[in-house]
Amino acid sequence: MPYQFKREPLTQEEANRLAHACQTHLERLVVWTLLDTGLRVSELANLKRVNLDWQGHRIMIYGKGGPYGCRSKRRVIPLSSRIQPLIEGHFSLHETLGVGVRTIQRLLKRVANRARISRKVTPHVLRHTFSVTAVQKGISLPALQRLLGHDRLTTTEIYLNLSPEDVIREFSAKW
Repeated sequence: MPYQFKREPLTQEEANRLAHACQTHLERLVVWTLLDTGLRVSELANLKRVNLDWQGHRIMIYGKGGPYGCRSKRRVIPLSSRIQPLIEGHFSLHETLGVGVRTIQRLLKRVANRARISRKVTPHVLRHTFSVTAVQKGISLPALQRLLGHDRLTTTEIYLNLSPEDVIREFSAKW
């Protein structure tokens, strides 16, 4: 298998600093949603009211994939208790998120600077952070694969660059 560049996820402490550095409703909506759902930036930017399952407190994503990338793959992502009021509140008033991909990237950079995170923080880094956090909380790889919308488990494994400390801690807890 050819070399695959691995983005480093944020540490739990960095993710907490990033979440607490949000000052506006939109910043919290974007940062917390990316941290708690693992959505791709384009999926977040294209989110619409019709994608919400109000009774089930979840989002239906028609994401990347399908023949010729026609967004035919459907997946369901549950809303965490932290982002449920933000998303449902926003979409009860608005039909769309109202911001584009580039605006989300700039917003994230601004919040990361405010949180004093020196390395590059992108929406995709938050996707990796979500993946590592999910595994640390005990979500199985097949379940994570479905949440991320991957066809192959090997693609999901790319997202699991756990630190050596994480591996040692898990080994010690379970052995």
